[in-house]
Amino acid sequence: MTGTVRPLNQPPNNMETKALSKTERVASWVCRITAAVILLQTLFFKFTGAAESVYIFTKVGMEPWGRYGSGMAELIAAVLLLTCRYAWLGALLALGVISGAIASHLTVLGIGVQGDHGLLFALALTVFVTCAITAFLHRGQIPFLPARFKNKKL
Repeated sequence: MTGTVRPLNQPPNNMETKALSKTERVASWVCRITAAVILLQTLFFKFTGAAESVYIFTKVGMEPWGRYGSGMAELIAAVLLLTCRYAWLGALLALGVISGAIASHLTVLGIGVQGDHGLLFALALTVFVTCAITAFLHRGQIPFLPARFKNKKL
């Protein structure tokens, strides 16, 4: 299967499903649940038009569609993170969305937003790190990743 891409509806082969050790499974679930809880918690504020969310997306020039779009992407990512088969996809999607949030904090918003003392920025960094770990642990399931990167011994 080297050099080919497996369709998402086709089950992975043995090389792609090497079992995680107990420690890796625990770390995976801790990271996935942490990221999913943070992503899901922020949805209420995005979808209800909370003042802080409206302020943030107005400041970056993406109100209201950026708020709705990022909220939908975060919802999908959180659901995927909580599945065993597509945790890798949820992690990659969340990494993309949260990278935009981090970039916005570093370029437009600043670390602290409306007196939150950097809480939103810290949550974004937490999601980034936990999703990066999840993607790394589940790299064997990523269909478009070359086989040499799926090996446990990098």
